[in-house]
Parts: sequence; structure tokens; C-alpha cells
Amino acid sequence: MPTQDMLLTWEQLSEIAQKHTSARRVRRPGKSPSTAPIPSSLHKLPPDTDPLVLLYRDSHSWCPFCERVWFALEEKEIPFATEFIDLRNKPQWYTDLVPMGLVPTAKIEGEVVYESKSILFALEAKFGETLLPKDAAEKEVARQWIEADETNGFREIAYKFLLGDPTDTNKLALQQMELETKLDELEQMLGKYPGAYFLSTFSLVDIMYSPHLDRIAVNLPVYRDYAIQGNPRFPNLNAWFEALRQRPAYHRVRSDAVTNNLLLHRIFGVEPMGNPAPLDPDDSEAIEYRAEAAERLSDNREAAIADILKNSGVQALATLDDLSAVTEAIEWHLRLLAQYLIHKNEIRLPWGRIGGRDQTNPTVAAVGAIALTYIRNRICAPRDMSAGAATAFRAATDEVLPLLY
Repeated sequence: MPTQDMLLTWEQLSEIAQKHTSARRVRRPGKSPSTAPIPSSLHKLPPDTDPLVLLYRDSHSWCPFCERVWFALEEKEIPFATEFIDLRNKPQWYTDLVPMGLVPTAKIEGEVVYESKSILFALEAKFGETLLPKDAAEKEVARQWIEADETNGFREIAYKFLLGDPTDTNKLALQQMELETKLDELEQMLGKYPGAYFLSTFSLVDIMYSPHLDRIAVNLPVYRDYAIQGNPRFPNLNAWFEALRQRPAYHRVRSDAVTNNLLLHRIFGVEPMGNPAPLDPDDSEAIEYRAEAAERLSDNREAAIADILKNSGVQALATLDDLSAVTEAIEWHLRLLAQYLIHKNEIRLPWGRIGGRDQTNPTVAAVGAIALTYIRNRICAPRDMSAGAATAFRAATDEVLPLLY
């Protein structure tokens, strides 16, 4: 049984991790993000052939409208390329191409198409209507519901409730009632056809609602102490969430709950009212996700160490501005975490030892605690890794920290 003093090298960890996960990313040296997920159908292209679709999307993978298009491309198994746009510093060539400067935009066989709904319909027109019903009457319902997503006010009401003033309890109660009315409408829509989806089969309607409902469902319990998932008032919505979880494409594009919780706080300054839900054990225990998290950490270790050194506060623990010992302690703890992700019960952690590997130096313990805690909440899914891998990463960190310190 390996111990904390018999850690594998990064190269060994990466090699083992890759054997246990099918997730792969392409490097983007000098760019943000530094890597990008490889579309699942890219292998279908003949050699030296460019994809027929180029998706322009946000560099942080936060945009729910970009997620819609990515979801559809994965579901339709269309090979595509991605160009990431820094929304805080849009390049001139992009604002020339897209006068409004918005994402997503797509080039489909050379034709520029703006806005997610238009892109989704264009993909159906160009690559076969696999995400629209064949029945004419049901297809008309689908188009009506897709239009209703833009006009029924559901998103506006949900975010008004999420971003409302928590001290104005009367207004907050009214906003909750408004949201529940809209959720009741969605519940009725989901009951119109047999099965768990909005229509008789998975469709563009599900793709239109998925990113926003995902975000709202995980943020409401934390920031408004209100639950959709697990709420007996919404059995159809809960069945719909569960049906989505069975779709491989959904797992490639979705974010995880912690990322969504942190983003709402960081972007809008909303303060939590409750605790986040426990991490999903199906994700945190799966070797596929644990190995992916270890591989991503190994592949990005230099950037992770630089980020921790710059932004976590560990520089204050350096002696005479010499960062070498601090850097070594960060690297060791990250490597320990990577090995724990892969081997878990096969590695004996230094349980209760102050300072981790060096029990005579409490500074090592402080550096390790800061580094692991910082990186736990720094990763962003799916920008850095899939949602399942991010959950496995956070769960492993939560397990390692109390055993070390």
C-alpha cells in the first residue's frame, strides 16, 4: 500500500489516470481556457477535413445560451470546432463579424448565424430534424414552446426571486409565488405527452430549458432556501431532471452545482441563506470521473500552482520572499490529491499529522490547507473538467483535508 511518502510522479499519475477515463481535451497554449474538450463526434471527420460548424462561445463556459448550442451539437453528433471569446475583452475581428458582440454565434457551412434559438433551428435545417418531432402537430407544439421560452417570463421571474432583497420578506414571498406559478406551468407542459420529456421524445424544447433550469434548481436551495428537486409539488420536473441525467451529451456540457453556486455569488454578490446540497456520490465515487479529475490536475499542474501562488495568499508564508519551499509544499499536496483521486482506499494518508509529510513544520500544513481549499473552489466546470470530474475533485479534497490536518 503506497504511503504519502511514496507518491508517484506526475507522469506516472497521468498515465494511470488516462487508462481509467475516456475524457480527453486539446491543449491551447497561451490561450484561455488553456484546454478545450474534444467534441465526441470529431473522429467522424475524414483526415485533414475542417468541421462544417464553428461555434463561437464564452471562454469561461458560463453562458447558458452557449450551452444550448453545444448540447445540440453533441446530441446530433455533429463534428464542430470551437472559438472561445473573452467577453470582457472581445477581439475586434469578432465585433466586426458579430456587430452586437454576443455569444453564441456559429458559422454553419460558412454562413454566420446569431443567437442560440436561430442556431438550433439552423442546425436542424442543415443536419436533419433529429431534435424536432416527425408528427406535424407535435412539431407545431414544439415550435410554440420554443418561442414561449423566450416570452413566458420564466427566467426573468426566477432570477428576480434569486436576486431579490432578502430583507424585504413580503416582496420575496410574492416573488416566490410568481415563480411557483411559472413552475406549475412547466409541470403541466411536461404532463402533456407520455414520458419524462416535454414532448414524446427528447427535443429542442428540453435543450432550450435545460441550462437555465439546471442553474435555477441548484441555486434556489442555497440562496432562497427553496427547492425544486425533491419537491413533491413538481413530480414531472423531477422526472425530467432524472431523464436528462441519463443522456451522455448532457454530462459533457453541464456545469456542477458548486460552480453554479459560486458564480451566482461572485457575479451578483448574492449571499447564501442555506447550505449547498451534498456532493453527488454517483459522481464523486465513479473511477471515470476521479481519473479525469486526476488527469486534468496533472495536465494543468503548472498553471494551478501559479494560480495558487498568485491568488490564494500563500505568499505570506514564504520566508524572506523565497517561494521555493512554499511552491514545493503546494506541488506535493496537489500530487497527493491526484494520487488519492486515482487510488483512494489504496493510499494511506498521514492521518492527523501536523504538517502533512513534515510534522515538524506547521507552515507546510498551512500551505497545504490553503492550496487545497483554494483549488477546490477555483475549478470551474465544464471549463476545466466535466461536472462529474469537478464533483469527484471537490469530494476528494474534502476527504483529504481533515485527514491531513
